[in-house]
Amino acid sequence: MKELYYEKDKARGETKTLAWLKGEVKELTDAVMKNDEKAVGEEVADVVAWALSVANLKGVDVEKALLEKYPNLCGYCGKNPCVCEEGK
Repeated sequence: MKELYYEKDKARGETKTLAWLKGEVKELTDAVMKNDEKAVGEEVADVVAWALSVANLKGVDVEKALLEKYPNLCGYCGKNPCVCEEGK
């Protein structure tokens, strides 16, 4: 994504890129509420793409951040799969 869109994202700036991400989250919410499976898949892809654009603008190593936050174990119970009660 960085190779493909970074220069456009940089020119657009963080604020407008975040606005696009917010719009895509709204579209995903609408698709889920309508139970439109095809649209849900498309909107999930859009949300991930725009989130990656934000990460690129901020210099975040997404793989590293994910592995640090989600190290293949639940952050609460320390198990895989998670055995926490609902709500965690």
